[in-house]
Amino acid sequence: MSVFNNPPDADIRDFLIAMRRIAVVGLSPKPERASYRVSRYMQQRGYGIVPVRPLVAEVLGEPAWPDLASVPGEIDLVNVFRRAEEVDAVVDAAIACGAKGVWIQLGIINEAAALRARAAGLFVVMDACLMVEHARLLGM
Repeated sequence: MSVFNNPPDADIRDFLIAMRRIAVVGLSPKPERASYRVSRYMQQRGYGIVPVRPLVAEVLGEPAWPDLASVPGEIDLVNVFRRAEEVDAVVDAAIACGAKGVWIQLGIINEAAALRARAAGLFVVMDACLMVEHARLLGM
């Protein structure tokens, strides 16, 4: 039985409206990948996208960073496209860099990491697609 529950729709909507800059961990430079499509969708709606992926110079016209600790400036949301067993390290890095929230994409479940992020004061959504939820809640 799950002990983690996503926030109510109204809270997710408010967070999506308030945030502006999204660090995408695992953002692929390949247009056919979900991470690329979701990030492009968010970029087209005015959000700043910060690719976090080692060994890649840029994605979606934005410079890529090897890890969250290297990203300059504030991060509103860390959007996670990594396997469940890698989410712990991403959450630790998100907490350390002062991110306001963590979005663990659809099909990725790591309850311990999600609960740890929430306990640290981050806004957390897990096992949901950022693009789908944005379109559903903000109708864009």
